[in-house]
Amino acid sequence: MTDTDRAGTSDTDRAGTSDTDRAGTETETGGSPSGATGDGPVGGKILEGVTVIDLSTFVTGGFCSAMLANQGAEVVKIEQPGYGDAVRHSGPPFIEGESPYYWTLSYGKKSLELDLKNDDAKEALYELVEEADIFIQNFRPGTAERLDVDYETLTDHNEDLIYLAISAFGQTGPWRERSGYDLLIQGMSGIMSVTGEADRQPVKVGLPMTDLITAMWAAFGATTALYRRGQTGEGEYIDLGMLEATLPWLTKQAGIVFAGEETKRMGTKDPVLAPYQTFETKDGFINICILNEKLWGELCEALDRPDLPDDERFEQNADRVEHLDELEAEIEATLADKTTDEWIEVIAEDAGVPAGPVYSVEEALDSPQIEARGTVTEIEHPELGEVPVIEHPLKFRNAESGFELPPPLLGEHNREVFRERGYSEAEIDRLAELGVFGDEDDESDAGDADDAGNPDDAGDADDAGNPDDAGDADDVNDD
Repeated sequence: MTDTDRAGTSDTDRAGTSDTDRAGTETETGGSPSGATGDGPVGGKILEGVTVIDLSTFVTGGFCSAMLANQGAEVVKIEQPGYGDAVRHSGPPFIEGESPYYWTLSYGKKSLELDLKNDDAKEALYELVEEADIFIQNFRPGTAERLDVDYETLTDHNEDLIYLAISAFGQTGPWRERSGYDLLIQGMSGIMSVTGEADRQPVKVGLPMTDLITAMWAAFGATTALYRRGQTGEGEYIDLGMLEATLPWLTKQAGIVFAGEETKRMGTKDPVLAPYQTFETKDGFINICILNEKLWGELCEALDRPDLPDDERFEQNADRVEHLDELEAEIEATLADKTTDEWIEVIAEDAGVPAGPVYSVEEALDSPQIEARGTVTEIEHPELGEVPVIEHPLKFRNAESGFELPPPLLGEHNREVFRERGYSEAEIDRLAELGVFGDEDDESDAGDADDAGNPDDAGDADDAGNPDDAGDADDVNDD
């Protein structure tokens, strides 16, 4: 569909949007260095006026766009008609048929079903891209080209677009065509070689750590590119690989390797600090973190163990690291006399030494500190009433942040997205008639293995141009 196909509506007729109206395209002297053009209300959200088109699936792109939504960006999530992002189906658990895992990645977004097998749907996507600031995808290299959503194609419609291409191993190199997920990257980055007990098999971190690391780099890259565009007027192509995104976080371990030594699994112990680990108490566990000699002395005083600092095995941090097993035995012998709560009071509250309990996730979410900070709140869901939301942690003094929209129902904003861009109801009806949103009267696709992101269909020519490739194990790069 072209502009002239839509009841004579031109670009300038639709909401009066021009290139200079889009966030971050002002390049004259005095333009906003933050990448946003509008003055905006004092105390408003930093990314208000920024539009993000998110064609990714699962975590790397999903958490990235959630971070942008939290700061005020409009995030339009493109989903496969009748099925949506595969993470919608991740579970159990499910709450009234919805995945709470999906919720945690989807607050603040709008859901738009587009059948990208349909040429009219592609044209509709291109028209959305014309007014967008950031485009996110997390396909294997080559998939975006098959879908006609690659950088070159989209910048024909918006030359100053910020295009974020997330993949497992980046767009170049011998592994570029491999798919990858958090578990694979934890293994290939070395994380699993330093996680867990020394005498046990490798252990992965319990959360999708490399997905989340990549998502944070993605959000950082998108916002820094937006800042640069505010200064230069130029868009950007960002190539982000999960493996490379993870390696800079191996700060201590990389330092050990650079020194010519070998890293190893140490459980909760630290390779360069001691004591810095989990200890057993009378009724549970406690974490104690000693970073310098002052804290070491204060801990020994709190434990009523004045003998420890005088022991040549434990005098300096390097000594303690060298004799870590003996140190652990001495400290745990003392900690066995009191409960965790009692030691928290003695060590953390009275002595001011960094120490804390080992909470379950439920205990962490219900802790008095989290309650006082207002981190876990509720948001109104269109079908389920109030549902919980974990707010993001940035608390600005002069700007607002926070999620305004609940996790969307599939296709909830099909009409709204186009209506907000100046389309008439007749034009939107015409899009529906052309199958842009899929077959709105046929929900059979939802359970169809050929359309549900089935790994066996990865790269199938019959699926080219359909966002169900986003859920294919061979084409998407995270979980």
